[in-house]
Amino acid sequence: MGIIDRLSDVIRSYLSEDSFSYEKKKRAYGADSDLEAAYEELNEFLGRDGGRGASSDFKRQFHNADAPAASGAPPEALRPAFAELGVPFGADPGACKTAYKKLLKIHHPDRHAGHAENMRKATEKSTRINAAYERIERWRSTGTV
Repeated sequence: MGIIDRLSDVIRSYLSEDSFSYEKKKRAYGADSDLEAAYEELNEFLGRDGGRGASSDFKRQFHNADAPAASGAPPEALRPAFAELGVPFGADPGACKTAYKKLLKIHHPDRHAGHAENMRKATEKSTRINAAYERIERWRSTGTV
């Protein structure tokens, strides 16, 4: 098979709907037992082999593990972050954002520029506020702490 034929096969595979079709590649380039086993494992994992793939319970469990904040209650590890913002544990996103903005207005280092010690304290406090809000938002968006 010439280089032009191979290039046209590659272009067709990118344009086709099923770019993971091992059968097409096997016909074009010959069989390779390791490659065939890898494609079978991939198709099995992706559930593309007519029902022999991962069970729906496994898929549901896998997707629910990655669901962002689907359980509703935040993990206990976030309790200090909610306390840092001064909101009740498990407060809604609007209350967290309001408290975050209010605290940053009060503790922003630029508001304490005239006094070096107050500016240092404000910088430390605003850093803790930012970190707490980022932890809560990361949990809400990704489900990880």
